[in-house]
Amino acid sequence: MIVFVSGGARSGKSELAEQRVLSAADGSPCYYIATAVVYDDEMIERVARHQQARNGQPIRWATIEAPLAIDQAVAQVPDGSAVLLDCLTLWASQVLYASELSEEDGLALLQRAVGSAKARHVHLVIVSNDINEALLPSDPETWRYLAFLQRVHRWLAAEADSVVEVVAGCAIEWKTEELKPPKECSI
Repeated sequence: MIVFVSGGARSGKSELAEQRVLSAADGSPCYYIATAVVYDDEMIERVARHQQARNGQPIRWATIEAPLAIDQAVAQVPDGSAVLLDCLTLWASQVLYASELSEEDGLALLQRAVGSAKARHVHLVIVSNDINEALLPSDPETWRYLAFLQRVHRWLAAEADSVVEVVAGCAIEWKTEELKPPKECSI
């Protein structure tokens, strides 16, 4: 099962995604694919906060650091595993600005990761920020980044079994595997 969780900064999307992974794991170890590159004090603090939240859970999380090669990271987890990939927002910036990859190459990495997860029955929950609701950017590079990220989001939403948006801690189910009405607010 592929689950795409999006939302604004600090909306509660990572917490919701972790809960989805824990539920899917049903007591088995969980895997966390981290795309962040720690480059300043703010990132150190953010990573520590996420790790501390996971360490307080009864399930063991194995972390795989994959700032770019998310396809290889997914390939490392055992078949049938529950995996959290957090987050596509950082990953997209690394595709565009910290690698020699083209946008097509980046999209191919994501396609291979999702394809591998589907083929091996990996429950993959992917988190990304919805940054398309802010003021319109005025510079070409920000437009380029926004366009690439939204292209990735559209592709992933089409491929995912479930698409969830988190707003102020409330989950809005836009696409579900079951044919039932969406939940209004759940965490």
